[in-house]
Amino acid sequence: MFPCAAQTGMDEAIEVRIARIHPDAQLPVQGSDLAAGFDLRSVERVEVRKGTTEMLPTGLVLAIPPGWEGQVRCRSGLGKRGLILPNGIGTIDADYRGELMVLAHWIGEGDSFVVEKGERIGQLLFKRVPQIRFVEVDREALEGTDRGEGGFGSTGRF
Repeated sequence: MFPCAAQTGMDEAIEVRIARIHPDAQLPVQGSDLAAGFDLRSVERVEVRKGTTEMLPTGLVLAIPPGWEGQVRCRSGLGKRGLILPNGIGTIDADYRGELMVLAHWIGEGDSFVVEKGERIGQLLFKRVPQIRFVEVDREALEGTDRGEGGFGSTGRF
């Protein structure tokens, strides 16, 4: 265990119930002991044509505990070749009970990319979701900052 693990609760495991709804579905696995994500695999062969987005099925349904979210992220090897997630990171809410799908968009070389059945198509990570309570106030009650209203590149390029 890392020295700070006990202080941060990192050694605490969460239980995520999972069901296979397709006979070829594979449970998510970590690629290495310290991998942050769990590899997701496609249960179908799917062709993703240039400039289009396809939903890649995993054949899995999750029950994520309250206070947590699942995040679907691109696999770096596929992203390098041009198969990306059009929404950057896909969020799986704790109350979603549909099939876990991975959105894929082809921007690489060639007219299309074929995702083979059983191919790793994304990574699944889990993050805590804090309880948020908005408190409406007048704008003048918001604390000022050095940045102020500057946005979209206002802090400089480097």
